[in-house]
Amino acid sequence: MNILVVDDEADVRPLFEQRFRKEIRKGEVRFSFALSGEEAFAYLEQHPSEVVLILSDINMPGMSGIELLRQIRQRYNSPPPVIMMITAYSDQENYQQAMKYGANDFLTKPLDFSRLKDKLKTLAF
Repeated sequence: MNILVVDDEADVRPLFEQRFRKEIRKGEVRFSFALSGEEAFAYLEQHPSEVVLILSDINMPGMSGIELLRQIRQRYNSPPPVIMMITAYSDQENYQQAMKYGANDFLTKPLDFSRLKDKLKTLAF
């Protein structure tokens, strides 16, 4: 399963690589990282059928996670990637916008990695 993690904080990469080291080593999961919505959208255009799941932060400079979600849903019908939105703010407005634009799930920071792994297992492990 190829997962694209979109977050403007660079320290997210080593955190995911450490928390998923067993799954990465077994070849069950592969991560790609984008530091902005624009970078994520460009990655998807270059690798349209590779990404199975997108984990995107909502609050980022430039293109927000909500705008990224909206553009992905407008552009990619099949195969539609599963998109989980991540935010440090669990406010209703972000949640409602994420659901309105087709998010599959909504997670809050700090991420509960055990819960995330459980969710991923239901997708494809």
